[in-house]
Amino acid sequence: MWCRRLACLFKVPCQPSGSARHRSPWLPRDRRTVLAAAAPRWHHTAPESLKCAWQLHGDHLELRYANTLMRFDFVWLRDHCRSASCYNAKTNQRSLDTASVDLGIKPKAVRVDETTLFLTWPDGHVTRYGLEWLVKNSYEGQKQQVMHPRILWNAEIYHQAQVPSTDEGLKEFLQNFLLYGIAFVENVAPTKEDTQILAERISLIRETIYGRMWYFTSDFSRGDTAYTKLALDRHTDTTYFQEPCGIQVFHCLKHEGTGGRTLLVDGFYAAEQVLRQAPDQFELLSKVPLKHEYVENVGGCHNHMIGVGPVLNVYPWNNELYLIRYNNYDRAVINTVPYDVVHRWYAAHRTLTAELRRPENELWVKLKPGKALFVDNWRVLHGREAFTGYRQLCGCYLTRDDVLNTARLLGLQA
Repeated sequence: MWCRRLACLFKVPCQPSGSARHRSPWLPRDRRTVLAAAAPRWHHTAPESLKCAWQLHGDHLELRYANTLMRFDFVWLRDHCRSASCYNAKTNQRSLDTASVDLGIKPKAVRVDETTLFLTWPDGHVTRYGLEWLVKNSYEGQKQQVMHPRILWNAEIYHQAQVPSTDEGLKEFLQNFLLYGIAFVENVAPTKEDTQILAERISLIRETIYGRMWYFTSDFSRGDTAYTKLALDRHTDTTYFQEPCGIQVFHCLKHEGTGGRTLLVDGFYAAEQVLRQAPDQFELLSKVPLKHEYVENVGGCHNHMIGVGPVLNVYPWNNELYLIRYNNYDRAVINTVPYDVVHRWYAAHRTLTAELRRPENELWVKLKPGKALFVDNWRVLHGREAFTGYRQLCGCYLTRDDVLNTARLLGLQA
């Protein structure tokens, strides 16, 4: 997975300086308390095989544990205290007033044993941290972790995986959806009402300018190319929202005609190829903000939506991609990019588009009554081929937070 491979680029060397000034003899197993005023030097709390050592600096604590070198600001260490007076374990909420912590605070004493860091503050308060907790929650530890495990795919990879459709088992459905960004559900009665019941099993339905549940035909009832019989190139939806909709549900209720296959492309897979071939272009696509716009004046529908953001959205600490905002139909005038950057942006956009349009990356599926499709709109682009005859779909958008909440409650990483 590209985001895991990226992590290695950010690893901090785990060995302290080799100078004699930084070396220190092993401390006895009964451990030693060291005052913050002591000169910076490495202290080992156990045999070297446990890989645990630490030293104090003027404004931070440096800790090496589990092959990770971590640096903790003293204010951070005081702010994240999990004692009963600082943190409510019943509500999982902070009780400590962060703004009340002295920005110049320093621990009066520090002690580390095989599993725990102990900090005594000037007022006598003692903070305890498990070393494993610190590895998991430190900045350096987060750089090496993946927020959302995924399997990136092109058409061949997806077909070889033989991902099953499901008609029961919410956990299995969500696991497939989280890994691949798409999931199919069989045996759904071909009505809007039954599709709504299914959608609400997964998450809350997000109400938008299109309503909650919508019918979708080629009657041009809305000011959008999707409401025609024309082919649609790959794109993500609602790029003109400040927060694009997270999940889209499609269910073909009826089609009396030809064509109309649905196109699916893993945008993260395409972005990985750009990262490998042209990392500077990947970075540009993740930094340059663009406007997307939806202007509608059809019938009684009057809307003017504007969303702003880069094409590729990444977590800054580990460069993991979490959202792609790609829709050439709805991209507004580029007036947020200076002239000396815009040409390079066009070149980067061309590179990404070429990857998205590679035939081997295209997964074509024929939607039919009884088979609902769920699409991660932050990851997977969709489109369709032109069609003839009468074709009716229904669907909705789901709130992303509630989908991920359900997955976490079922024990999945999301």
